[in-house]
Amino acid sequence: MAPIFEYFVVCGLGPEIRTLDGNKGYHGVGVLYLPSMLDQYPPENHTLYPPPPPQLPTCVLPAGVEIFSTGFDVNDPSSSPRSYPIVLTEGDGSKIYVSCIAFRDPVSEDIAEAYRIPPNSFADKCICLVSRSPSFTVIRNTLEELFALCFSSDGSSKPLWDVIAHLVSNVPLPTPGRDRVLFAIENCLLSVDPPPKNGLPHVDISFQPLVQCLDVDNLIELFTAVLLERRILLRSNKYSLLTIVSEAICHLIYPFRWQHVYIPSLFFSGVDYIDAPTPYMMGLHSGVDTSYLVMDGVVVVDLEYNRISTSEEIPPIPEPEFSSLRMDILKLLHPKVVGIDQIKTSPAGSSEQWAIPCNQPWGEEQDLQLRLIFLRFFASILGGYRNFIEDSAAQAFNNQAFLKKRSRSTHQPPDAMVSQFLDTHGFLDFLERAGSLEESDSNLLDKLQDAIGRGQNPMSILPSSATEPEIVTISDPNGGESRSGAKYIYDRFPSNIRTEEQEEKRKQILAAASGAFEYIKNAPSSPSVQVGKEALSPMERAAERERMVLDIKVKLQGLWLRLLKLGATDDPLSSFEYGTILALIESDAEGIGGSGFVECISEHIHTGWQCQLTDEQFIAVKELLKTAIILATSRNDMSTVRDALEVSAEMYRKDNNNVPDFVQRHLMSLSIWEELRFWEGFFDYLMERSSDKSANYAAQVTSQLILVASHMAGLGISDTDAWYMIETISEKNNIGYKQLIQLRGFLTHIQQLRVGYWGVSSVKAPSISSMGLSSPRPKDGTDENQQPAEASVVGRSWVQSMFSRDSSRVNSFARVRKWTSDGASVNCNSLHEDSSAAGQKKLQTNVRVLRGHNGAVTALHCVTRREVWDLVGDREDAGFFISGSTDCMVKIWDPSIRGSELRATLEGHKRTVRAISSDRGKVVSGSDDQTVIVWDKQTTQLLEELKGHEAQVSCVRMLSGERVLTAAHDGTVKMWDVRTDTCVATVGRCSSAVLCMEYDDSTGILAAAGRDAVANVWDIRAGKQMHKLSGHTKWIRSVRMVGDTLITGSDDWTARVWSVSRGTCDAVLACHAGPILCVEYSAADRGIITGSTDGLLRFWEHDEGGVKCLRNDTIHSASILSINAGEHWLGVGAADNSMSLFNRPQDRLGGVAGSGSKLPGWQLYRTPQKMVAMVRCVASDLERKRICSGGRNGVLRLWEATINI
Repeated sequence: MAPIFEYFVVCGLGPEIRTLDGNKGYHGVGVLYLPSMLDQYPPENHTLYPPPPPQLPTCVLPAGVEIFSTGFDVNDPSSSPRSYPIVLTEGDGSKIYVSCIAFRDPVSEDIAEAYRIPPNSFADKCICLVSRSPSFTVIRNTLEELFALCFSSDGSSKPLWDVIAHLVSNVPLPTPGRDRVLFAIENCLLSVDPPPKNGLPHVDISFQPLVQCLDVDNLIELFTAVLLERRILLRSNKYSLLTIVSEAICHLIYPFRWQHVYIPSLFFSGVDYIDAPTPYMMGLHSGVDTSYLVMDGVVVVDLEYNRISTSEEIPPIPEPEFSSLRMDILKLLHPKVVGIDQIKTSPAGSSEQWAIPCNQPWGEEQDLQLRLIFLRFFASILGGYRNFIEDSAAQAFNNQAFLKKRSRSTHQPPDAMVSQFLDTHGFLDFLERAGSLEESDSNLLDKLQDAIGRGQNPMSILPSSATEPEIVTISDPNGGESRSGAKYIYDRFPSNIRTEEQEEKRKQILAAASGAFEYIKNAPSSPSVQVGKEALSPMERAAERERMVLDIKVKLQGLWLRLLKLGATDDPLSSFEYGTILALIESDAEGIGGSGFVECISEHIHTGWQCQLTDEQFIAVKELLKTAIILATSRNDMSTVRDALEVSAEMYRKDNNNVPDFVQRHLMSLSIWEELRFWEGFFDYLMERSSDKSANYAAQVTSQLILVASHMAGLGISDTDAWYMIETISEKNNIGYKQLIQLRGFLTHIQQLRVGYWGVSSVKAPSISSMGLSSPRPKDGTDENQQPAEASVVGRSWVQSMFSRDSSRVNSFARVRKWTSDGASVNCNSLHEDSSAAGQKKLQTNVRVLRGHNGAVTALHCVTRREVWDLVGDREDAGFFISGSTDCMVKIWDPSIRGSELRATLEGHKRTVRAISSDRGKVVSGSDDQTVIVWDKQTTQLLEELKGHEAQVSCVRMLSGERVLTAAHDGTVKMWDVRTDTCVATVGRCSSAVLCMEYDDSTGILAAAGRDAVANVWDIRAGKQMHKLSGHTKWIRSVRMVGDTLITGSDDWTARVWSVSRGTCDAVLACHAGPILCVEYSAADRGIITGSTDGLLRFWEHDEGGVKCLRNDTIHSASILSINAGEHWLGVGAADNSMSLFNRPQDRLGGVAGSGSKLPGWQLYRTPQKMVAMVRCVASDLERKRICSGGRNGVLRLWEATINI
């Protein structure tokens, strides 16, 4: 069972003191200082747990740290300890629940001495228990017991941090609906009750504060504002009230979820975030001044005075639901008033299905009834909604038909509130979840609608709790009285034991603060801390950067709103708003300003903005977008360029003829639009984003290419160039001529419309080489200004151009060719000439097509010769491939049986299969359904289903001794025992999703990497982490480990070579022009091969002083997906279904030819005749000279380079 407590954290005044304004040092009492993380358990150097959120100190002490001359005073209520909960939201939407106790604690003597703080001073300190479970009561009770134990006059029998370590490490989270956990702190017994199973979501707060602070009408108005995703600001002078009310209102909108920014307790320095234009729910202490903020459209809820104010009208809930909801709430809150006219006995035979408890103090029963009242409201207002879901796979909802049906049933015009609600992110999210297999059985809204329709008691939808939970007692084996009978008594909250490194760093910081430079000179040199320089920890730097990013985005949002208010007499290019936004875009090397500006526009569009600009606004916006795109291009930030392209197609002004003139047309001078590479990436993005996954593949490709063509026409790209790029992408996706004709007709139509109104575009794109990019045009000596004859004929027949396949046509589009490689690259034509001269003339090959999958092939595994022996014996042509697909199937193929290659189909997964491995008797597969399934290879029976990961499984590896190693997007690497169907251990934890993994079974060394851009290395047998290899700046896509060498390939366009034993980076391989998807290591000569999305295959060798690139091959024109090197053979596969087989020739004595040379020994042996297809994965069987590819259309293509050597 997972632990209920994830961390115990102490925050307060750290060794490096700064004010909230950033000034270092002590500036007297009455000044607020930044809080720091002082202590934590598990400790910072614990490798199996991710670190606490870096923003935690700022959130638990939102007002900052204040220094006082006195501590707790019974006559001063403000000095009393305060207990309150807070909730943090991580980037993936998951919540972290924290219970806090803030109190005054003596300032540490060394800090007071270093900063000259008056002796016997006190400062704010906060102790926190962090949990992933919303068990507010048990977390608060546990923390208060620890606080009381610390300052108890009787003392404790164990050191306080030993008690904390036992609680965090050993108290588990109960199994829903089954276990109750009992544990003790000294002499106090505490319990953790099991959360309900398949009922309403677990909530451990009382809803009474919500209904006590707001009357019924204000409660309904707040509920409506949350439901319509407005900007909501809660105000109170109590932190607990802000969190409890925020959580309560989020639970009242069940089965819907709040999808936007959620900060129940906003730290004081983040008050500017309130002007953000996107939906949010925030809580702010009422003592913070907000009078200088615009707050236009913000719904301000004053919990102290029962007031709600907003400048925008909130549409009311329609009848009859409003009256019914209001009456049900009143019955619950004031039963005696509502029922004062009713007789005590009801007429015979009448019964109240919805029992409302009367004359009872508020408790869990009232909380449940309040939640059911609001659930009943949703069942009424969304009655029959399931009949309007048109596409069950995509969960498309017919809003207009539903509104018309409701209008007819209520005899009223369509409701503004319901119409707006159907367009919210919360409703769309509900539709997606309602269609999933996991939540279809637990959808209480559907169950309640069915129960009401059948006349049943609505309470019947909740699971019964007839069975008593099983008691699980957690005892401390070292608890009780100490052997000596000693007691531990504290006059302040104790510090945890620091490591020597932590103590040394603390002393150096304090010495620098006090001006004791003699200490620094005499102390051992440490590169981490220097006199007069910043000494931020990595966690503090991460928190500082996160605050900076958020601050820039909030400022951009406020400036953007003011920019839209420019009047007809304002000069846009000299306005303050324009100048500030431009400065934020240009001065930011990391691109936060540019991407933030584009994101700000996109979010504003999604909130319902009509996108029409005045002439003044239009001038400013197009210039800002141009700058953002140019700088994003120089950083190769294609996502920002792509987003800017899309928002530019939305924003427009009306010209003199009242025709929309879109911003996009004025971006045509940017040369990025001439790059085929950009449009291919844009098309891939559209395909991934497409919601209609069940559509025919050719139809889906066509619809996305029509969207691409629309953008090209909107930019003003010439018909010739636009069609060349559309046709090239079409050919790579293998669509038919009918779709090509449809695309050509559409492109011709919109080009004629554009030219008919705006005329022919004649703007020459400037070169962007000055921005740091190499020119994408090949230096072939031709005059770039000279247009080829074919391209100059504007009115040429598009049918002739579409069916033309002559090679001369390619040369007429030099402006849209892909990026060329550097001087070391090999031209495709010269490569073929060299190959012919070298005798490589065997181009006839045998490619077989294997059909069986109904969805894209997403995983391929080649079975080794030793494994095949057990099934078919030592046949020369034997050899299996195992494939997985989006159709949830795993299939085993035997190429030796022509015409009947499909040997078995393994069914059991519920979602896409992502990873496959095998040994002599078993096949193991991992899937998006978060499970790992083990199959018997002989009987194809499902043996075990391993459950434990909390996200999709990305890697699997079958090990010796009936063990399985798995990695997933939840950041964990787990080892399983197949015989017992149990997880033996979580052998590794990463801070983000794991995308690739390597394991050496002989040494027990594991390497895993992924989205956190860090390569983690563990020694599993020793049970410890060896290294965290940092250096990459983006996702790591591939790892390869041979002996002491580890190679990683990343989206930052580099590969790195590491030493496993030393944990050092030995070389950085940086010559590719795109993310590196695969890396390989040749053990015979210590050579390295890398493949990238730029289509290049680079060969590297170790040289004196480092690693150098010997050559690069350009025989592939798409992303390299797989490289597999053997002793004498090298197999390569690319995303366009091109394959190649390389050979290192042997001399007559059996040695490698050219022993003095290394990877130059690899020579291209054969390539098959190319069959165009979009490939997702490739696997090589070098023993039998076979390469197999899996396509998006579910087809496997097997190339057999049958040779005699």
